[in-house]
Amino acid sequence: MSLMNFTMSFSTRLRAAVKTAALHFLGSLFVAGWAAVLVFLVWYPHPYSLLSGGRSLFLILVSVDVVCGPMLTLVLYNPKKSKKELFLDISLVLFIQLAALLYGVHVVYQARPLFLVHEVDRFRVISLPDYQGNDVDQALLSLDPEIRPRWFKGPVIVGIRPPKDSKERHEVMLDSVFGGRDYSQRPEFYVPYDAIYREKVQTRTQKLKIFVERYPESMGAAHEVLKKKGVALEAALYLPVLHKQEWIAILDPSADILGFIPGDGFLTQD
Repeated sequence: MSLMNFTMSFSTRLRAAVKTAALHFLGSLFVAGWAAVLVFLVWYPHPYSLLSGGRSLFLILVSVDVVCGPMLTLVLYNPKKSKKELFLDISLVLFIQLAALLYGVHVVYQARPLFLVHEVDRFRVISLPDYQGNDVDQALLSLDPEIRPRWFKGPVIVGIRPPKDSKERHEVMLDSVFGGRDYSQRPEFYVPYDAIYREKVQTRTQKLKIFVERYPESMGAAHEVLKKKGVALEAALYLPVLHKQEWIAILDPSADILGFIPGDGFLTQD
């Protein structure tokens, strides 16, 4: 084959491969978009995608998957191959890509926040790794149905019941002191975050007005949350939220959560 014929043949194959890879890329984006809806609207609703690192983890895993699939198609596709060969090549690429996507979604699912737990003067985001490898399946199944985690819904807001007796209190205290689990990492202590429980929360809240005075740059975000809920700044409260980033939960006078904004809530506490 002459150099000219080789060049023309390669150019023809490349154009066909690029066209097919582009269609593959668009299809991959479509599938990734639906996966993103599940991740960011169900498992990691705002601001949990930031608090729990879910956004970065998902974008890394999916970006690699979306890019690698079309790249394999670009390399393997050749219009001179038989239909059987093309079918086997594309099927193999799609199988590898789908397996990688499912693995990525599974990793994100395992790391998703399960609960937003109120503990004393703060909220703590709890995900499966926070249970430190302990088998908590039975404890989760024993929870009231309204606060039991489901794969099709986001984090559940819960409170913590007091220890039943001094023995239970000492067991948790000793375990937590030596690096074990605290109350917020023990599902058997979870209770509904209802009106009765919120009365206890109200005694430990701080005035949101103090927070925005300490952080004037947060005024806009705070007003946006309050405007949507129809709550005045003077009446609004807050508590810090602990996880991988510093945020606060904005509360109404009854300690119902209205929304979240970034900031270190502990610096303004008395």
